[in-house]
Amino acid sequence: MSASPSASFPATPAPVAAHSITAPAATAQRDLHTLYRRVPSLGDYGSMTAIEERWILPMARGYEASAPRFANTGELLGALKEFLAEEEASLPESATFLAEHATLEQFKVVVREFALDGLTESQSLLPVVPRLPYRSGMAVFRVLIDELGCGNDEKAHSQLYRDLLTELGMSLRLDDYLDGTSPECYAYVNMFHWLASRAPSPQYFLGAYAYFETSVLYAFQSFARAAQRLGIAHSAYYTEHLYIDAYHSSHMRTAIRALDEPDLAKIWAGVRLTSDIVGAATEAAIARARETVG
Repeated sequence: MSASPSASFPATPAPVAAHSITAPAATAQRDLHTLYRRVPSLGDYGSMTAIEERWILPMARGYEASAPRFANTGELLGALKEFLAEEEASLPESATFLAEHATLEQFKVVVREFALDGLTESQSLLPVVPRLPYRSGMAVFRVLIDELGCGNDEKAHSQLYRDLLTELGMSLRLDDYLDGTSPECYAYVNMFHWLASRAPSPQYFLGAYAYFETSVLYAFQSFARAAQRLGIAHSAYYTEHLYIDAYHSSHMRTAIRALDEPDLAKIWAGVRLTSDIVGAATEAAIARARETVG
């Protein structure tokens, strides 16, 4: 969903990046997804930690170490605004392909790639709320209430994805997508779980979700345009995000401002690693779609 940012921001020194997943790491992403979905044993904790140490922790530490020296929260939020503007101005060619040229079968490939996330959207994020200071946690909770449909099952984002899958004649069973999902899209799902439950500080999550909720406002444009062009009736999963995430973006900035002791480097690291992982997943999904003929 995101494009490569401008060179005006420092690159990560992390040795493992989401866009260069090796074969062993690709297998590890599925293993990690399995571990995150069950109550872990002592051995499972060791396995999770080992995978995270090879994958996302180097990215987080690298971006934290290279973060600009922000004087205050206002400077960080200004840099985030600039970062997002540069991404929006340099969206990759793949976004145009999806919006203007992808066939129905190719669009279904993209939908399939993100099904592990769409079918469970925001459920893995709930544990972050009690990890945050009260005022910050309540701002995040307001976002999650919307994600879960505000008590209306039909409006929950996961139900909107089910509606889309049903129209496209695709399975609603999560397990049916385990074998076919790319490692980059596994990493996309795993990232949200790590940010909410496993990251050493919930402030990584605040940066990540402040970035994500704003980036969706331009990143989902190509998905919504493709659905409209292809005559898909149940496109509300995309159009709802284009509406509600303007509010969610504001709430996430409030969640950051509410911190009495913000760790600005960790918040910035959350921004940057999420941009990397989301962008890599989107590129991988569309690349797979382009291999599909018909």
